[in-house]
Amino acid sequence: MDQYSWFKSYDKGVPQTLQPYSEKTLLDCFHEAVREKPDKPMVFFKGSKVSYAKMLALSESLASALIDNDVKKGDVIALILPNCPQVVYCHLAIWKAGAIAAPINPLYSTSELEHSLQECGAKVAICLSPFYKTIKKIQPMTKIRLIISTEIKEYLPWFLSLAFTLMEEKKGRHSVKLLAGDLRLKDILRKYRLSRLPEVEVNPSDPALLLFSGGTTGTTEAAVGTHHSLYMAGLQLTTWVKSIMVPLEDIILATIPMFHVFGNVALMSSAIVNRNPLALVPNPRDINDLVATIKSVKPTFIPGVPTLFAALCNHPAVKSGKVSFKKAKFCVAGGAPLMTELRDRFYKITGARLVEGYALTESMLAAVITPVEGKQKDGAVGLPLPDVILKIVDAESGKTELPAGESGEIIIKAPQLMLGYWQRPKETAEMIRNGWLYTGDIGYLDEDGYLYIQSRKKLMIKCGGFQVWPRQVEEVLCSHEAVVEAIVAGVPDPYQGEAVKAWVVLDGIPCSPAELRAFCKERLTGYKVPKHIEIRESLPKSAIGKPLSRILLDEEIAREQ
Repeated sequence: MDQYSWFKSYDKGVPQTLQPYSEKTLLDCFHEAVREKPDKPMVFFKGSKVSYAKMLALSESLASALIDNDVKKGDVIALILPNCPQVVYCHLAIWKAGAIAAPINPLYSTSELEHSLQECGAKVAICLSPFYKTIKKIQPMTKIRLIISTEIKEYLPWFLSLAFTLMEEKKGRHSVKLLAGDLRLKDILRKYRLSRLPEVEVNPSDPALLLFSGGTTGTTEAAVGTHHSLYMAGLQLTTWVKSIMVPLEDIILATIPMFHVFGNVALMSSAIVNRNPLALVPNPRDINDLVATIKSVKPTFIPGVPTLFAALCNHPAVKSGKVSFKKAKFCVAGGAPLMTELRDRFYKITGARLVEGYALTESMLAAVITPVEGKQKDGAVGLPLPDVILKIVDAESGKTELPAGESGEIIIKAPQLMLGYWQRPKETAEMIRNGWLYTGDIGYLDEDGYLYIQSRKKLMIKCGGFQVWPRQVEEVLCSHEAVVEAIVAGVPDPYQGEAVKAWVVLDGIPCSPAELRAFCKERLTGYKVPKHIEIRESLPKSAIGKPLSRILLDEEIAREQ
């Protein structure tokens, strides 16, 4: 173990390895917290608190209901929920029933949601009420046999719940009439609140989570994480920050949604392992609500995508110092490149240390993060966590390990890597070879073990923390009657890190960029819609006719200089 260069850069007290690994699950950690401090809050939400004891009762009632509704061990249950108390205890309940949680982005278009449900083969869907009709519409094309609907107001303080009823439900999106056979979550919890939960054996090696990624093809594939994966990720992260995070006291701000690996495996797993309350933010784009939450709960750990920290820097209450960040001991940006200018500006305004991290859905948060107290290097994303091993190999063969300072493909080995893509052995074999995860990202390690990301071997665009696969956007554009060809790529953007840009060739039919954007908006999730569209007479191609996005990107960079 002593041969790895990054060990010499670790903070004092951070071990090189966490072996021997405990045969624990997140459920074990949760039950320990319930026994020791049942009345301590596990979740903060919009001014309300939900204790460990309450979470236990809710999760056991729902688990009993799932089992009574013929959910078997290994079944997949989809969660179409924002960050609210339901998403936390639904995960616990699914695991108690021996099932697998598959959180899905609620903002997906109808076709994207249909594909995700088909991909994971979920038998039950638990959704927020505004999404019920959409799921009902596509249910015949999926294996869903039961839909459970819940409302956002169920865990709001009474005065906010009343305001929500008076103002939002009149608009008709949140108050829905369920069709025969479907259930309301609150009715289930009431019915099964005194039920005895049947015992289901849950092993660390059992699949626990399906998280959707662009994978190897650009169509979303589900990465499988085990119970051991989630525990190990939480243990690694809490070990990294143990010098500053006090269990049961220091609060983690959950700005990242639970359908994202950053939110689910990093935040929720860490909170459960180290017994830190989660302050749930259902919509981080509502910057006023986010700032109000920070002011109210005073979080110690603030994670987010770079765009979130840019928005905080620009908020009047933050710029004026009316919102204190004194308790914010550690802020981590992930999901997109963190610009040095933003990092320095955030520190100047708030006094809080903002660092960068790097991980993949497929790695199940086998992460690289800047030390809590150690050196922060410009351009570097940090050091591998304990038991996360990195190599830089030549990008062509993927076999020759390269020395410090030389660029190549980043490959990762760690105890929590995904088992593979759900029911996709071919794609799994392309991604994991001889126990190493081939990331498709290009970078290098310096002599101190810090990792620098330079570019992506794959064409994935990381836009404001979300993944966008160019081929999907190109296919949508090319389905327009006026479009002959399209190339989509990520271009530098000071706010999003990368923005989606499309270069298109028309078939003689007049069509404006605005019309094409409107066309895409009807068929794609918002963050996948091209921010920029350039209409051209032709697109650059190789001798064999392959479109050359690199030439377009080089032109874009030259134009900006």
